[in-house]
This record gives sequence, C-alpha cells and structure tokens, in this order.
Amino acid sequence: MKRKVLSLLLVGVISVTALVGCSKGEASGVKSKTVEITFWHAMSGKNGEALNKLVDDFNNSHSDIKVKAEFQGKYDDELNKLKSAEKGNEAPDIVQVYDIGTRFMIDSKWAEPMQTFIDKDKYDTSSLEPNLLSYYTVNNKLYSMPFNSSTPILYYNKTAFKEADLDPNKPPKNFSELEKYAKALTKKDSSGNVTRYGFSMAIYGWLFEQYLVKQGRNYANNGNGREGVATKVDFDTNGGGVKFLDEWKKLVNSGYAGNLGRSEDDTENAFIAGKTAMYIESTADLKHDLSSIGGRFELGTAALPTIDGTKDSGVSIGGASMWILKNKDAEKQKAAFEFIKYMVSSKQQAYWSSETGYFPVTKKAYEEQTMKDNIKKNPQFKTAINQLHASPKTSVGALMAVFPEARQTIEGNIEKMLQNKQSPEEAINNSAKLINQSIEDYNNKNK
Repeated sequence: MKRKVLSLLLVGVISVTALVGCSKGEASGVKSKTVEITFWHAMSGKNGEALNKLVDDFNNSHSDIKVKAEFQGKYDDELNKLKSAEKGNEAPDIVQVYDIGTRFMIDSKWAEPMQTFIDKDKYDTSSLEPNLLSYYTVNNKLYSMPFNSSTPILYYNKTAFKEADLDPNKPPKNFSELEKYAKALTKKDSSGNVTRYGFSMAIYGWLFEQYLVKQGRNYANNGNGREGVATKVDFDTNGGGVKFLDEWKKLVNSGYAGNLGRSEDDTENAFIAGKTAMYIESTADLKHDLSSIGGRFELGTAALPTIDGTKDSGVSIGGASMWILKNKDAEKQKAAFEFIKYMVSSKQQAYWSSETGYFPVTKKAYEEQTMKDNIKKNPQFKTAINQLHASPKTSVGALMAVFPEARQTIEGNIEKMLQNKQSPEEAINNSAKLINQSIEDYNNKNK
C-alpha cells in the first residue's frame, strides 16, 4: 500500500516537474538556443593570439551567444573578400575594417550604423575616448565601434644613443634634430658601407597622411571629406605634401636614413636587428618589438617628430573598428552588439592594450590593474596614450571611398622619388592627378 502511494506521489512530482519545464520552455513558445555569429578580422601573429583569447573568453562566459572568429588576411584582403561575400550573400555578422575603409562602408550601406544599437540599448559612450569616436562619427552618427586604435610614434635604440653620446632621454622632436641624431647614430665599416642607419621609415601611405595631420593640413577638400563628399585632394595645393616629402628625401639623400622599401616588416625587423637606430611606425609594433628585442638593447619611444617651421597639430588614429552588417536576423544583430560591448569593456581593453600596443578605446581601462601593471613594467606604452590625449578632437584623417587605391598611388610615387626618378613636386602632382581621377570615377558611379 505504501509502495503504491509512494509511486503515485512520484508520478505526481514528475508530472508537475514536466509541466513546469514545459511552461518555461515549449509551452511559452520560448526555446533556449545559442545564437551563432561570425566575426571577420585581420589580426595575425601576437595580435591575433590576443584577439582569439578575448573571443574564447566571451564564448566561455556567454552560453547564449557563440562567436566564430575568422582571420581573413590583411586589411586590404579582408575588404576585398567582404565585397565578394556581399555579392554572394555570404557576409559575416561583424567585420573589422581599417580606418580608411570608413567612407566606403558608409556608402555601401552594408552595415547598420552603430548609433542604431547605441540608441536602442541606451549604451553610454561617455567613457570611450573622444578622439576615437570623432574619427568614426559622420553627421553626428557613430557608424562603427573603434576597437584597435593606434598612432605613429618614434621607436629608438637607447643603448645606441648612449654609445653615440646622445642623451637617451631626449629623443629628436623635429626633423632637424632627427637628421642630426641620424648622422651620429649611423655606422659604417672600413669600406664605407653602412652597417647601421641612424633612421629608417617604411614607404607607407599612412605616414604620409599622418604628416598632413601633423601640419594641420587636409588630405582632401570638403573638410577632409567630412563636411561633404570629397571631390579632389588638397595636399597638392596646401603645401603639406611637398613639405613632408622634401624633408624625407633630404634625410635619405644625406646617407643617414635608410630606404628599406614599402614593407613595414622589413623596417621593423631592421630596427629589431640593430641595423637602424630609429624608425617611425604604429604603436601596434610595441609589444612585438619588446618581446623580439629582449635584453639586447633598451627600447625607447617618443612622440612623432614635427616638421620644422610648422605648428604641431597632433595626430590622427589608425587601426580599425568593428561594423555590424545588415541581415534579416535581429537576434544576430543584438548578439553582435553584445559581443562588441564586451570587446570594448575596460577589462578586455586593458588586456588587449597590454598584449598588443594598441591603446585602450575606453578611459576606464586605465583603472584596471592589468593596465597599471603593464605601464609600470613597460613605460614605453605611455607615449601613444599621451600623444593621443594631447591631440585635439579635430585631428582626424580624411574620409574617401577610394582611399585604399589612393594609398597605393602615394606609395608608388614616393618610392620613385626616393629612387631619384622624380622630384617631391612631381611625386605630389602625379599622385594628385591619379587620385583625383579615381575620386571622380567613383563619385560618378555613386551619384
């Protein structure tokens, strides 16, 4: 009898439990599921490892969202793949796009402006760095979320400075000092061959753009393409382009600055190997340089040197931001924004900055112990941070849909100039002619 009563009781308990489970699940029409989203990025090496760690941490802490991170090559390769994917309706949910792809992304209308999600979620952007928001904000609307942001800085070999009787705590502040220091730091063998250049700089279009900002000169008209769509370049008429190329060519012609070509890696590796004592590049090189140099020499960092006779107008950012692409699944877009909020949170940005050299996009990251410990151990990280904060919000680069092609044009003409195949004036005029034609063609097709 007791067994029968007990059995009936167990049946009742099981029935109630099933009913409750049904009421929370199928009976209510809500099915527990994991939203899967795809994230395309262009981070490789140490930076790629740090990014994958953040993605894994997100996935492990969110049971309802799973992010699949996929490396798509360098920025140019990734953007080209995105163009093909959009045609085949195979685009990812989130894509990391470099700074100069901003105008194209806006024009393509492939992405939902980040402002849409910020407004809907009532997300507070006040803790984010204003200079970074300024770059990706057009017509008072934030189109993408800054993620990996950098500025160019001067890297220098403090040990070599000491050997050359130069003060390792007083790096060159302008191009005149840069040439003076480069002369003292250059080494030659008994045959007169250079064994170490005092300075090197890769033929990189981003640095050309940065030195226009540094002089307070626009790259393009219509407020650098921010007050209206750019219709032509300005660097050929405002003097900024020629001024910079004159100084660069003067350094190389002196014999104290090496021209190692268009590969940024070649110039960086030459510095790490002690074959050049100073070079200019992105803050994103910092972590790799520190680990590669080890204890062979002491690494110093300094703000980007100014061009003599010009006012220092600060620097613009480089790097990339995250875009949420349009699709029919609102749940995926919502999940994408949750992932992006996680990636720019203070804890994650403190880790990201410490592992890469990119500075945090949120000011609260500096309150994290990880960030405090990293800056204490590696004070070189302060340079980019201080330089960013010293630059006005108005120091932002141009927006042009044809920027990737324009950058290649600039690099090709600078290369010819440094090979003495054309003058700085010819390099500027030839670049302007080709870029203006590209701008015109693009604008005509997208009226």
